[in-house]
Amino acid sequence: MFLLVLRTLVVYVLIVAAMRLMGKKQLGELQPSELVSTILISNLASLSIESPDVPLVTSMLTVFLIVACEILVSALCVRFRRAQRLVSGRPRIVMREGVIDQKRLKELRFTPDDLLEALRAKDIFELSDVALAIVETNGSVSVQRTFEADSAANGALGLKPPKAKLPSLPIIIDGDWADDSLEFLGLTREWALKQLRQKHTALGDVLLFLCNDAGETQLVAKNAQREKTKGGA
Repeated sequence: MFLLVLRTLVVYVLIVAAMRLMGKKQLGELQPSELVSTILISNLASLSIESPDVPLVTSMLTVFLIVACEILVSALCVRFRRAQRLVSGRPRIVMREGVIDQKRLKELRFTPDDLLEALRAKDIFELSDVALAIVETNGSVSVQRTFEADSAANGALGLKPPKAKLPSLPIIIDGDWADDSLEFLGLTREWALKQLRQKHTALGDVLLFLCNDAGETQLVAKNAQREKTKGGA
């Protein structure tokens, strides 16, 4: 009995340490690789407690091997956007201006009930109140309300809506093109490159380049490019 309690306490401490190593993202919505790692770790932890004949060191080595793999995958995803897309996929637009993209919904294997449930979780019960709905890589749904539905005061007071009806979307992320956003906004790579030339910024120096449906843009350069610009100034 004492041995079981001791093994349980040791496993608890080591698993807490392992989860700390994997980072705070584990405490929120999980990406596919993170979910797999968490499930495997929980199974190995229970095996270590329930099977006294299995050496504790052996069980913990496999746990920390999984942790090491998760850290390596995370580092690759930070360094290479293609690796991130391969492991986690990418956000997909499923609704705009109250209209459901049925083709995209089928690609994601989302049923209309799944979408409606996600909207209700955001306190949205009318499709016409949705300006934009995006399925994130962790399966959650982010929703932008229409201007009129965003607050009771906007429509009731007859306030004039802003020039841009939809939120800004990233068209370049870490020097890589977000073609879905370009297509959605009706823009081309040539147009975006022209905007970058006007801002004296190369494609590889872009951390984020966002644009909305009114053509308003926002550029966030990489730190190295910012320091170079300051030095040149």
